[in-house]
Amino acid sequence: MSDQIIVDVKDRVQSIRMNRPEKKNALNGAMYTAMTEALLAADSDNNVRAIVIGGTEDCFTAGNDIADFAAAKPGQASPAIRFLETLAATAKPVLAAVSGVAIGIGSTMLLHCDLVYATEASRFQLPFVNLGLCPEAASSMILPALMGTHRAAELLLFGEPFSADVACKLGIVNQVVTVAELLPTVNSKALQLAQKPPASLRTTKMLLKSGHADAIKQAMAREGQNFAALLQGPEAKEAMTAFLARRKPDFSRF
Repeated sequence: MSDQIIVDVKDRVQSIRMNRPEKKNALNGAMYTAMTEALLAADSDNNVRAIVIGGTEDCFTAGNDIADFAAAKPGQASPAIRFLETLAATAKPVLAAVSGVAIGIGSTMLLHCDLVYATEASRFQLPFVNLGLCPEAASSMILPALMGTHRAAELLLFGEPFSADVACKLGIVNQVVTVAELLPTVNSKALQLAQKPPASLRTTKMLLKSGHADAIKQAMAREGQNFAALLQGPEAKEAMTAFLARRKPDFSRF
């Protein structure tokens, strides 16, 4: 599984790269676990001052692996939730380098990164309702706080793709760059952070997040309960069966 999540530390910056291009970096349980372990290792390593999360050149991540998701058993601990909880609690600055699609958790994880850079061709999507599910990662709380209830409702209820420029205007992305500029920009920003006083950096991040940290935990818990119930329900089963069969889902009987 190490070839699907590539972790490297250089110049006090840890890089976590999703590397499953044949599946558009769709995330399975083992990949979530590897990323969680990498974040925990970075937080406990004094040699790491900043963390960069990225994908391949043409894809950040298409979100959850639907086949892996569909096979989930009731009551089974979710490695995706553990990853999100760990990311939200990470003490060191986290930067994201987004190229190509960022679908589902590919978009919601960005809400817990401190700085997000995306290419001009990047596309974001929150298709939870379309899959018979509900928001995750405290996005039902963070998105309205970030952009207002009406704009958040448009993203979550319709679940349609939106551009990097729109993501930037809504506050999800810090800066939009070309594909050629993405990694140099993100690496330069990460190196700048790595050279700053580490305790000051961590404390500043803690203060920025402390005011809503408990609310985020509560929102994640509420979403998690509803998400788990919907995941086992008939609407999600129809959506995932249709996806795997490459047909349009039919929700008319519900």
